Amino acid sequence: MVVLKGIPSLLSPELLYALAKMGHGDELGLQIPAVLEAILKLFPLDTYVRSPAAVMDLVDSDKERGLEVPVWTTYAHMLKQAGSQGTLETVERFAFYERAKKAFAVVATGEMALYGNLIIKKGVIAASDLC
Repeated sequence: MVVLKGIPSLLSPELLYALAKMGHGDELGLQIPAVLEAILKLFPLDTYVRSPAAVMDLVDSDKERGLEVPVWTTYAHMLKQAGSQGTLETVERFAFYERAKKAFAVVATGEMALYGNLIIKKGVIAASDLC
């Protein structure tokens, strides 16, 4: 648990360290909206790519039955609130797994929403936003 002013208590010291060590273009695998909200308070999204966030696309059988994924709407809204102009990229299942393996860090939260995994790409902080 982090006991510092302005740091969301959901962000562990290890996660804060990983966020600080990440460079522009590094990716972070996530699973839950509450953690995403906390991270986005500190984490600049990449503005140099079309999609600074990605989710695993539905498998064919779920597409055929018209499975809804409400958590994607939540993610898109949160990313927009954080200033992202990009879209939420959908990545084929096995390509998503490979991409997640290459992420700078993976945050395991126990999220239970179907297709709730998320990868976000770190951007840069504008000089005007530095303290």
